[in-house]
Amino acid sequence: MDKENVVKVEIFDPPMCCPGGLCGPSIDPALLDVQEALLRIQQEFDGGARAERYLLSQQAARFMQNSEVLRLLKAKGVSILPITAINGKVVKTGAYPSYTELKVWLRNSGV
Repeated sequence: MDKENVVKVEIFDPPMCCPGGLCGPSIDPALLDVQEALLRIQQEFDGGARAERYLLSQQAARFMQNSEVLRLLKAKGVSILPITAINGKVVKTGAYPSYTELKVWLRNSGV
């Protein structure tokens, strides 16, 4: 699949202690679930989907590059995080997407 047809899934994470939040004495099960879901969709859609996660504390520029994400952050603050965007368009706020949601969004995007 060529790069032009790849659907980009972006998750804008809240501040965490480490990349992905999979560290420390107690790991949030939601973080494990979303990481597994992202891996599954990348495998299932065989190159048709690319997933990226950004940490506010480490990749603030990525948050500023998406005008919709920036607008939401200014209006609602960090409580709006995590934010999920498909090809730059925000599709979910305040919670991580499920595997099923990701799959539906990807199919609706033509993958």
